[in-house]
Amino acid sequence: MPELILASASPRRRDLLEQIGIVPTHIWPSDIDETPHKGELPAQLAARLATQKAEHCQAENAFILAADTVVALGRRLLPKTLTEAEARDCLNKLSGRAHRVFTGIAVRAPDGRSASRLVTTRVQVKRLTQDEINAYLESGEWQGKAGGYSIQGRAGAFIRSLNGSYSGVVGLPLYETRNLLIGLGWEN
Repeated sequence: MPELILASASPRRRDLLEQIGIVPTHIWPSDIDETPHKGELPAQLAARLATQKAEHCQAENAFILAADTVVALGRRLLPKTLTEAEARDCLNKLSGRAHRVFTGIAVRAPDGRSASRLVTTRVQVKRLTQDEINAYLESGEWQGKAGGYSIQGRAGAFIRSLNGSYSGVVGLPLYETRNLLIGLGWEN
């Protein structure tokens, strides 16, 4: 059986795969420029980055799995927060509003065939108090997270509703990922 390479350094993606019994043979993060193109919409960005990450990973006789998750408020892309100020800004913008999480998935088979999907999830956040935002920021969970929050952590208590893929919001829609792999001939 060919190897399965996960083109991502995300421990969340690895954990999600293991949750459904898929263990990547190798973890080879793709180092690509993730800067949005001028006029590129968030959904387009997520799809493009996943595809580019899969294409960037060069391996013989292996399945390559890549993904990218983008959080958007309307057409506005929310960053992977690197500072507390960015995270506070994101949480204030998301407070009491619905937003979309786009996760692009791309799989390349050993024979060169490829397939991709874009999964969209609508997430409704409760109205947050400044005390709730401050406590969340103190937790540090926001660091490096798209939109400044981690749904599988403390921010899960802020989510009023979710329509779509919970695992997609975490970072990898499991249903679609498994189906893409199987559709290209991967066997678990």
